[in-house]
Amino acid sequence: MKKWIVIIVLAVVALFGAMTLSSSYNSLVKAEEDINSVWANVESAYQRRADLIPNLVNTVKGQANFEKETLTNVIEARAKATQTKIDPTNATEEQMAQFQQAQQGLNSALSRLLVSVEKYPELKAHEGFLNLQAQIEGTENRINVERNNFNAAVKEYNKKVRQLPTKLAALLFGFSPKPQFKAEVGSEKAPVVNFN
Repeated sequence: MKKWIVIIVLAVVALFGAMTLSSSYNSLVKAEEDINSVWANVESAYQRRADLIPNLVNTVKGQANFEKETLTNVIEARAKATQTKIDPTNATEEQMAQFQQAQQGLNSALSRLLVSVEKYPELKAHEGFLNLQAQIEGTENRINVERNNFNAAVKEYNKKVRQLPTKLAALLFGFSPKPQFKAEVGSEKAPVVNFN
């Protein structure tokens, strides 16, 4: 009789372990798919910005004496940013840094373009330019929201990878922590505003 009780207890423990492992695996898969979905939203927001830039550049090109170097820098930065791709399922810190660097290059080029527009009052008043500028500003806000959503999804996934019992399933099935978006170096310092 004792032999059967031991066998039944071992079978129950094995069944409970298998169910826990299965549940842990499934929660990791769901969390990883959430990251993929949110990453697609990040890419979509960046793509929207990239799609708006040719229209902005063409509108600014209409100003005959506008600085060509500024426009060239925007076009080149856009090309670099759209060529940098990441697979979120196996992204590394280095890949994320390269992606962010390419996007920051485009941000910088766009900022220089918008600052240089200040010298052209007729362009600043152009309805098409103002509309595109507003759309790009709105897109930048969308990008920030999607990046925050991505970081939240990665945080939830990384917690699962590090907490028991899902940590056991993560080790067993090869799930590893994912990188998040990070602030740019020096962004913790307030910008200096000088009106002189």
